[in-house]
Amino acid sequence: MAKASEPVDPDLPDAGRGDQAAAGHWLLARLGKRVLRPGGIELTRTLLGRAELPGADVVELAPGLGRTAAEIVAARPRSYRGVDADPAAVRATGPVVAAYGEVRVADAAETGLDDASADVVVGEAMLTMQGDKTKDAIITEAVRLLRPGGRYAIHELGLAPDDLPDDVKTDVRRALARSIKVNARPLTVAEWSDLLTGHGLVVDHVDTAPMALLQPRRLVSDEGIVGALRFARNLLTHPDARRRVLAMRKTFRTHRKHLLAVAVTAHKPTG
Repeated sequence: MAKASEPVDPDLPDAGRGDQAAAGHWLLARLGKRVLRPGGIELTRTLLGRAELPGADVVELAPGLGRTAAEIVAARPRSYRGVDADPAAVRATGPVVAAYGEVRVADAAETGLDDASADVVVGEAMLTMQGDKTKDAIITEAVRLLRPGGRYAIHELGLAPDDLPDDVKTDVRRALARSIKVNARPLTVAEWSDLLTGHGLVVDHVDTAPMALLQPRRLVSDEGIVGALRFARNLLTHPDARRRVLAMRKTFRTHRKHLLAVAVTAHKPTG
Protein backbone atom coordinates (compact mmCIF):
# COMPACT_ATOMS: atom_id res chain seq x y z
CA MET A 1 0.00 0.00 0.00
CA ALA A 2 1.28 3.43 -0.92
CA LYS A 3 2.33 5.60 2.01
CA ALA A 4 1.87 9.34 2.25
CA SER A 5 5.62 9.84 2.40
CA GLU A 6 6.38 7.86 -0.76
CA PRO A 7 7.46 9.85 -3.84
CA VAL A 8 5.14 10.20 -6.81
CA ASP A 9 5.69 7.69 -9.60
CA PRO A 10 8.14 9.52 -11.91
CA ASP A 11 6.58 7.85 -14.94
CA LEU A 12 3.28 9.68 -14.44
CA PRO A 13 2.61 13.08 -16.01
CA ASP A 14 2.89 16.05 -13.64
CA ALA A 15 5.08 13.95 -11.32
CA GLY A 16 7.19 16.97 -10.38
CA ARG A 17 4.29 18.81 -8.75
CA GLY A 18 2.97 18.15 -5.26
CA ASP A 19 -0.54 16.99 -4.46
CA GLN A 20 -1.69 20.55 -3.81
CA ALA A 21 -0.46 21.85 -7.16
CA ALA A 22 -0.89 18.97 -9.62
CA ALA A 23 -3.56 19.18 -12.29
CA GLY A 24 -6.68 17.45 -11.02
CA HIS A 25 -6.73 14.63 -13.58
CA TRP A 26 -3.07 13.76 -12.94
CA LEU A 27 -3.66 13.86 -9.20
CA LEU A 28 -6.40 11.27 -9.67
CA ALA A 29 -4.04 9.20 -11.81
CA ARG A 30 -1.36 9.08 -9.14
CA LEU A 31 -4.02 7.82 -6.73
CA GLY A 32 -4.80 4.95 -9.07
CA LYS A 33 -7.64 6.25 -11.23
CA ARG A 34 -7.16 5.28 -14.86
CA VAL A 35 -10.43 6.36 -16.48
CA LEU A 36 -10.15 10.14 -16.51
CA ARG A 37 -12.99 11.04 -18.88
CA PRO A 38 -16.00 13.07 -17.68
CA GLY A 39 -18.55 10.55 -18.97
CA GLY A 40 -16.64 7.49 -17.80
CA ILE A 41 -15.75 4.37 -19.73
CA GLU A 42 -19.35 3.83 -20.84
CA LEU A 43 -19.51 7.11 -22.77
CA THR A 44 -16.04 6.46 -24.19
CA ARG A 45 -17.23 3.11 -25.53
CA THR A 46 -20.33 4.72 -27.02
CA LEU A 47 -18.12 7.31 -28.73
CA LEU A 48 -15.71 4.72 -30.11
CA GLY A 49 -18.59 2.62 -31.39
CA ARG A 50 -19.92 5.65 -33.28
CA ALA A 51 -16.46 6.26 -34.74
CA GLU A 52 -16.38 2.90 -36.60
CA LEU A 53 -12.86 1.83 -35.65
CA PRO A 54 -12.45 -1.68 -37.15
CA GLY A 55 -10.07 -1.52 -40.11
CA ALA A 56 -9.56 2.25 -39.75
CA ASP A 57 -6.39 4.31 -39.55
CA VAL A 58 -6.80 6.02 -36.18
CA VAL A 59 -5.08 9.05 -34.66
CA GLU A 60 -5.61 9.77 -30.98
CA LEU A 61 -4.79 13.23 -29.66
CA ALA A 62 -3.51 13.38 -26.06
CA PRO A 63 -3.96 9.70 -25.14
CA GLY A 64 -2.72 10.31 -21.60
CA LEU A 65 -2.18 7.01 -19.79
CA GLY A 66 -3.46 4.91 -22.69
CA ARG A 67 -6.78 3.73 -21.24
CA THR A 68 -8.76 4.78 -24.31
CA ALA A 69 -5.91 3.61 -26.57
CA ALA A 70 -6.46 0.11 -25.17
CA GLU A 71 -10.14 0.32 -26.13
CA ILE A 72 -9.20 1.55 -29.62
CA VAL A 73 -6.75 -1.26 -30.39
CA ALA A 74 -9.18 -3.83 -28.99
CA ALA A 75 -11.51 -2.78 -31.84
CA ARG A 76 -8.83 -3.90 -34.35
CA PRO A 77 -8.08 -0.76 -36.35
CA ARG A 78 -5.73 -0.97 -39.30
CA SER A 79 -3.29 1.34 -37.54
CA TYR A 80 -2.95 3.56 -34.47
CA ARG A 81 -0.92 6.73 -34.02
CA GLY A 82 -0.99 8.79 -30.85
CA VAL A 83 0.21 12.33 -30.27
CA ASP A 84 0.86 13.76 -26.81
CA ALA A 85 2.92 16.74 -25.69
CA ASP A 86 3.89 14.98 -22.45
CA PRO A 87 6.76 12.46 -22.79
CA ALA A 88 5.48 10.59 -19.74
CA ALA A 89 2.13 10.02 -21.46
CA VAL A 90 3.92 8.83 -24.59
CA ARG A 91 5.91 6.32 -22.53
CA ALA A 92 2.71 5.09 -20.85
CA THR A 93 0.73 4.61 -24.06
CA GLY A 94 3.48 3.25 -26.33
CA PRO A 95 3.47 -0.35 -25.02
CA VAL A 96 -0.34 -0.47 -25.13
CA VAL A 97 -0.47 0.18 -28.88
CA ALA A 98 2.84 -1.37 -30.01
CA ALA A 99 1.13 -4.00 -32.17
CA TYR A 100 -0.75 -1.34 -34.13
CA GLY A 101 1.52 1.70 -34.27
CA GLU A 102 3.24 4.28 -32.14
CA VAL A 103 2.90 7.40 -30.02
CA ARG A 104 4.97 10.50 -30.65
CA VAL A 105 5.76 13.62 -28.64
CA ALA A 106 4.07 16.51 -30.44
CA ASP A 107 1.45 19.19 -29.99
CA ALA A 108 -2.14 18.29 -30.84
CA ALA A 109 -2.38 21.48 -32.91
CA GLU A 110 0.74 20.58 -34.92
CA THR A 111 1.11 16.81 -35.05
CA GLY A 112 3.54 16.55 -37.94
CA LEU A 113 1.43 13.76 -39.46
CA ASP A 114 0.52 13.71 -43.14
CA ASP A 115 -2.55 15.35 -44.64
CA ALA A 116 -5.57 13.05 -45.10
CA SER A 117 -3.83 10.15 -43.36
CA ALA A 118 -6.57 9.17 -40.90
CA ASP A 119 -10.04 7.66 -41.09
CA VAL A 120 -10.72 8.55 -37.45
CA VAL A 121 -9.32 11.19 -35.10
CA VAL A 122 -10.17 10.75 -31.41
CA GLY A 123 -9.73 13.35 -28.67
CA GLU A 124 -11.06 13.06 -25.13
CA ALA A 125 -11.09 15.53 -22.26
CA MET A 126 -8.50 17.75 -23.92
CA LEU A 127 -10.35 20.47 -25.86
CA THR A 128 -12.06 21.42 -22.59
CA MET A 129 -8.67 22.37 -21.19
CA GLN A 130 -7.92 24.84 -24.00
CA GLY A 131 -8.85 28.43 -24.74
CA ASP A 132 -10.84 29.34 -27.83
CA LYS A 133 -7.84 29.88 -30.14
CA THR A 134 -6.23 26.59 -29.19
CA LYS A 135 -9.52 24.72 -29.55
CA ASP A 136 -9.76 26.08 -33.09
CA ALA A 137 -6.15 25.14 -33.86
CA ILE A 138 -6.60 21.55 -32.66
CA ILE A 139 -9.84 21.05 -34.59
CA THR A 140 -8.23 22.55 -37.70
CA GLU A 141 -5.44 20.00 -37.34
CA ALA A 142 -7.92 17.15 -36.88
CA VAL A 143 -9.75 18.17 -40.06
CA ARG A 144 -6.44 18.32 -41.94
CA LEU A 145 -5.58 14.78 -40.85
CA LEU A 146 -8.94 13.31 -41.88
CA ARG A 147 -9.62 11.79 -45.25
CA PRO A 148 -12.93 12.77 -46.89
CA GLY A 149 -15.63 10.88 -45.03
CA GLY A 150 -13.38 10.46 -41.99
CA ARG A 151 -14.76 10.80 -38.45
CA TYR A 152 -13.75 13.14 -35.65
CA ALA A 153 -14.83 11.86 -32.22
CA ILE A 154 -14.60 13.98 -29.08
CA HIS A 155 -15.60 13.39 -25.44
CA GLU A 156 -15.59 16.55 -23.36
CA LEU A 157 -17.01 18.34 -20.35
CA GLY A 158 -20.23 20.19 -21.12
CA LEU A 159 -22.38 22.93 -19.66
CA ALA A 160 -26.16 22.79 -19.42
CA PRO A 161 -28.63 23.98 -20.45
CA ASP A 162 -27.79 25.36 -23.88
CA ASP A 163 -29.19 28.77 -22.91
CA LEU A 164 -27.12 28.98 -19.71
CA PRO A 165 -26.41 32.68 -19.02
CA ASP A 166 -22.85 33.84 -19.63
CA ASP A 167 -22.36 34.92 -16.02
CA VAL A 168 -23.24 31.43 -14.78
CA LYS A 169 -20.84 29.90 -17.33
CA THR A 170 -18.11 32.16 -15.98
CA ASP A 171 -18.85 31.18 -12.37
CA VAL A 172 -18.73 27.46 -13.18
CA ARG A 173 -15.49 27.79 -15.16
CA ARG A 174 -13.81 29.77 -12.39
CA ALA A 175 -14.86 27.21 -9.77
CA LEU A 176 -13.49 24.40 -11.92
CA ALA A 177 -10.20 26.21 -12.51
CA ARG A 178 -9.69 26.76 -8.77
CA SER A 179 -10.48 23.17 -7.97
CA ILE A 180 -8.67 21.21 -10.69
CA LYS A 181 -5.79 23.68 -11.20
CA VAL A 182 -6.46 23.78 -14.95
CA ASN A 183 -8.12 26.62 -16.83
CA ALA A 184 -11.03 24.47 -17.98
CA ARG A 185 -13.28 26.02 -20.65
CA PRO A 186 -16.26 23.66 -21.12
CA LEU A 187 -18.98 24.56 -23.63
CA THR A 188 -22.67 23.80 -23.86
CA VAL A 189 -23.73 20.83 -25.97
CA ALA A 190 -24.91 23.17 -28.72
CA GLU A 191 -21.64 25.10 -28.60
CA TRP A 192 -19.57 21.93 -28.96
CA SER A 193 -21.62 20.95 -32.02
CA ASP A 194 -21.40 24.45 -33.48
CA LEU A 195 -17.64 24.46 -32.97
CA LEU A 196 -17.27 21.36 -35.13
CA THR A 197 -19.68 22.50 -37.83
CA GLY A 198 -17.86 25.83 -37.92
CA HIS A 199 -14.82 23.88 -39.12
CA GLY A 200 -16.74 22.29 -41.97
CA LEU A 201 -17.63 19.03 -40.24
CA VAL A 202 -21.07 17.42 -40.23
CA VAL A 203 -22.28 16.31 -36.80
CA ASP A 204 -23.67 12.76 -36.85
CA HIS A 205 -24.18 11.85 -33.20
CA VAL A 206 -24.37 13.66 -29.87
CA ASP A 207 -24.47 11.61 -26.66
CA THR A 208 -24.45 12.86 -23.08
CA ALA A 209 -23.93 11.39 -19.63
CA PRO A 210 -23.92 12.74 -16.08
CA MET A 211 -20.67 14.29 -14.90
CA ALA A 212 -20.14 11.76 -12.08
CA LEU A 213 -16.38 11.31 -12.19
CA LEU A 214 -15.94 10.98 -8.42
CA GLN A 215 -19.23 9.34 -7.49
CA PRO A 216 -18.86 5.85 -5.95
CA ARG A 217 -21.03 4.13 -8.55
CA ARG A 218 -19.03 5.64 -11.43
CA LEU A 219 -15.73 4.76 -9.73
CA VAL A 220 -16.75 1.10 -9.54
CA SER A 221 -18.06 1.15 -13.12
CA ASP A 222 -14.87 2.71 -14.47
CA GLU A 223 -12.20 1.06 -12.32
CA GLY A 224 -13.82 -2.16 -11.15
CA ILE A 225 -14.27 -3.04 -7.50
CA VAL A 226 -10.57 -3.73 -6.91
CA GLY A 227 -9.51 -0.50 -8.61
CA ALA A 228 -12.10 1.56 -6.75
CA LEU A 229 -10.96 0.10 -3.42
CA ARG A 230 -7.33 0.82 -4.29
CA PHE A 231 -8.24 4.42 -5.10
CA ALA A 232 -10.14 4.79 -1.80
CA ARG A 233 -7.24 3.27 0.13
CA ASN A 234 -4.76 5.67 -1.46
CA LEU A 235 -7.01 8.60 -0.56
CA LEU A 236 -6.90 7.54 3.08
CA THR A 237 -3.10 7.43 3.12
CA HIS A 238 -2.49 10.71 1.24
CA PRO A 239 -4.06 13.55 3.28
CA ASP A 240 -3.08 16.39 0.93
CA ALA A 241 -4.45 14.52 -2.05
CA ARG A 242 -7.59 13.64 -0.10
CA ARG A 243 -8.29 17.31 0.62
CA ARG A 244 -7.87 18.14 -3.07
CA VAL A 245 -10.12 15.32 -4.22
CA LEU A 246 -12.83 16.20 -1.71
CA ALA A 247 -12.68 19.82 -2.87
CA MET A 248 -12.99 18.70 -6.49
CA ARG A 249 -15.93 16.49 -5.64
CA LYS A 250 -17.59 19.37 -3.79
CA THR A 251 -17.17 21.62 -6.83
CA PHE A 252 -18.69 18.99 -9.12
CA ARG A 253 -21.63 18.52 -6.75
CA THR A 254 -22.19 22.25 -6.23
CA HIS A 255 -22.47 22.80 -9.98
CA ARG A 256 -23.91 19.41 -10.90
CA LYS A 257 -27.07 20.84 -12.52
CA HIS A 258 -24.86 22.76 -14.97
CA LEU A 259 -22.26 20.05 -15.69
CA LEU A 260 -22.46 16.99 -17.90
CA ALA A 261 -20.31 14.91 -20.22
CA VAL A 262 -20.81 15.16 -23.97
CA ALA A 263 -19.57 12.97 -26.82
CA VAL A 264 -19.85 14.23 -30.39
CA THR A 265 -19.05 12.34 -33.57
CA ALA A 266 -18.80 14.26 -36.83
CA HIS A 267 -17.52 13.50 -40.32
CA LYS A 268 -15.57 15.38 -42.95
CA PRO A 269 -17.68 15.84 -46.09
CA THR A 270 -16.59 14.02 -49.22
CA GLY A 271 -17.31 16.93 -51.55
